[in-house]
Amino acid sequence: MKLACYIFDSMSRKYKFHNKTGLYFVSFATVYWIDVFTRQRYYEVLADSINYCRKEKGMELYCYCFMPSHIHFIFRSANEKPMELLRDFKRYTSKRMIESIANNTQESRKEWLLWMFKKAGKEKGNVTPRLGYSMVASASL
Repeated sequence: MKLACYIFDSMSRKYKFHNKTGLYFVSFATVYWIDVFTRQRYYEVLADSINYCRKEKGMELYCYCFMPSHIHFIFRSANEKPMELLRDFKRYTSKRMIESIANNTQESRKEWLLWMFKKAGKEKGNVTPRLGYSMVASASL
């Protein structure tokens, strides 16, 4: 059994989406501002996650910026569920990112990264830890 792991900081400062059809600017960071998005392999995980959410979740992405430890989006939810869309993006991306790190034999920081993400899973008081690798939000994908 594995403890919950988190790569994105929690949504304790929940976004307020008053207009479900609106266009929104959002930013979110990795836990502890870890510079995880510095390798091409992990950048591709982000790009794949965006493609997944565009195809499967109704994400309309107008602009994005990937930084080493955080992400900026200008997006809209075609399904009029922006909060759920962000939750699902983070959940999907976290799972893929942790798998990619764990399976990367050339990652010099593998043990440290996975340890830090597990540590964040234990420390986040507003998150319900669950078995397996999961995302910040406790709702399912």
